Amino acid sequence: MTHQLVAERNWAGNYSYQAPRIAHPASVGELQKLVADAVNIRALGSRHSFNAIADTAGTLAVLDRLEPGISVDAGNMTVTVSGGTRYGTLAAELQRQGFALHNLASLPHISVAGAVATATHGSGDANGNLATAVAGLELVTADGNILSVRRGETDFDGMVVGLGALGIVTQLTLDIEPTFDVAQNVFENLSWDLVLENFDHITTSAYSVSLFTDWSGETVGQAWLKRRSNDPAPGTFFGGTAATEARHPLPGVSGSNCTQQLGIPGPWSDRLAHFRMEFTPSQGDELQSEYLIPREHAVDALRTMRRLSDVVTPLLLVGEIRTVAADQLWLSGNYGRDGIGLHFTWRQDQPAVEAILPLLEAELAPFLARPHWGKVFDAGAAAAAALYPRFGDFIALADPLGSGRKVPQRLSGPDRLRELILSR
Repeated sequence: MTHQLVAERNWAGNYSYQAPRIAHPASVGELQKLVADAVNIRALGSRHSFNAIADTAGTLAVLDRLEPGISVDAGNMTVTVSGGTRYGTLAAELQRQGFALHNLASLPHISVAGAVATATHGSGDANGNLATAVAGLELVTADGNILSVRRGETDFDGMVVGLGALGIVTQLTLDIEPTFDVAQNVFENLSWDLVLENFDHITTSAYSVSLFTDWSGETVGQAWLKRRSNDPAPGTFFGGTAATEARHPLPGVSGSNCTQQLGIPGPWSDRLAHFRMEFTPSQGDELQSEYLIPREHAVDALRTMRRLSDVVTPLLLVGEIRTVAADQLWLSGNYGRDGIGLHFTWRQDQPAVEAILPLLEAELAPFLARPHWGKVFDAGAAAAAALYPRFGDFIALADPLGSGRKVPQRLSGPDRLRELILSR
């Protein structure tokens, strides 16, 4: 096992971890001893969180030294993988063996356990977030023992999106399906009027649809359509013009590090994410927020965002609108409801962004907007907990698994998420 005693920062560089020690166990056995001996310890994934959810006053455990351990069970159509493995690594191996996941997030660089724990998602009307593929979990609890749970067992739905509060996830078993090809087309400058009038038609027009906008003007900047290659290719698209070269979500930025576009079919593993695994999509010089809103409020929420353009657009690099299917995972942003995700990639001016978040969240509150756990948001404990019908059940679940709240106490640091776990 290796240890670091130096300060570390997250991917965006906006947060410096306060933990005095970072450990890299080389085996599950080493991790079990590390957890059992620790007063406070917490898992640190690919550092793509923009807040303190992964921090602690004790030890951060990074699972990047564990072998990916990718094992396909073709009979049950599942794959088992270590928690620290990145989605791009898993996707490439599944494709090699002729299998696929149902969904990928924008970045394939994120760790499987971290993405699942925060209910991170891709897009698509019929596609649940990444955590909905979880059929089983193995985690090290506060006493250093290993707990294994499977779908259908008591409290399983409360443990999948666990925010790291229930233990350190060492292994996940995910549903898989036969591999499939995807073709990706980009359309530019869609009429906002047509988008609002035809929102359901737009989001059902492909397996996955993302709209990119800065919320200003009369047009939506880009629509990215990812369709299964046996589905019909789009012709015209709600006033948009088909892109004739690779596009990046940010205007004026080369699309060379984005996944293949122009309607050229290829493996799901090379198309469902927005960015290619072999390229770092940016230098991380940004902040991110995201809110999950019930589908029935989608158009009203979009109109509200357009009305807030004068406040939001000056601080925004780009916004993204996605759709996500409902699930039954207690702390998922789409628990019990189909929804849309409003994603904000901000300029890295944290004081300015934090200054407008209270207004943004107040305007989205009538739509029951749930903040993404790993992004920048303002909501405190009472406001956020009220949005999750099973939040109290999750707190109760965390107590015995944490052996006297040892594990929940690891949610330390200045972020409001600390309140969510520690307060009553």
